[in-house]
Amino acid sequence: MNGLVIVGAGGFARETAQAVRDAGEFELLGHLDDNPGLHGTEVDGVPVLGGSDLVHDLPAARVVVCIGNPRDYAARARLVRRFALPEERYATVVHPTAVVSATSRIGHGSVLLAHCVLTAAVRVGAHVSVMPHVVLTHDDVIEDFATLTAGVRLGGGVRLGRGAYVGSGALVREGTTIGAWSQIGLGSSVLDDVPPGEVWVGSPARRLREAGAPALEELVTRTMGGPVT
Repeated sequence: MNGLVIVGAGGFARETAQAVRDAGEFELLGHLDDNPGLHGTEVDGVPVLGGSDLVHDLPAARVVVCIGNPRDYAARARLVRRFALPEERYATVVHPTAVVSATSRIGHGSVLLAHCVLTAAVRVGAHVSVMPHVVLTHDDVIEDFATLTAGVRLGGGVRLGRGAYVGSGALVREGTTIGAWSQIGLGSSVLDDVPPGEVWVGSPARRLREAGAPALEELVTRTMGGPVT
């Protein structure tokens, strides 16, 4: 059995730890978290081994990065770029209750939690977070570092851009594109394309403002090809 470490020790990381235990594919070695107050403690019975840079001291361990929140949903991408690990170091975690069709594909470092569904020819990129009860229907494309929180439903042929964040219970109309690093508020109904780097809320969803500084910084960095520190 492969050993696995989870970067992060917050809510999503704890949920991923439970999925790892339920799936039984990996031996869960522990969490890595940059909060020194957690080092040497346990979270839900799983040890916190130390800071995130310990990934370099555990070369045989597989890794999954489970950090980020609505206020800084680009954090996962920044950390992955900082690590600069080869793709094969990253595990893909799929809860045993998730339904993934034979025609769908999931990238390295992604996490699918309980009772999510990928119906037909869905493409999920790398380091994507798919929370419980998310439904991705035919021909959806989810680009790297995107986050779909609990209960999101995407119609067929939706494209979710790199790093986009979709809040709990949101509905997205078929054929719609949500731009890179944009954020959709919880419970929103998206009927129109969303440009990159914007926050949309409501039913029907409308533009509220530009995305927060961390996400915009990440969008600009990726567009311009500059370094991430």
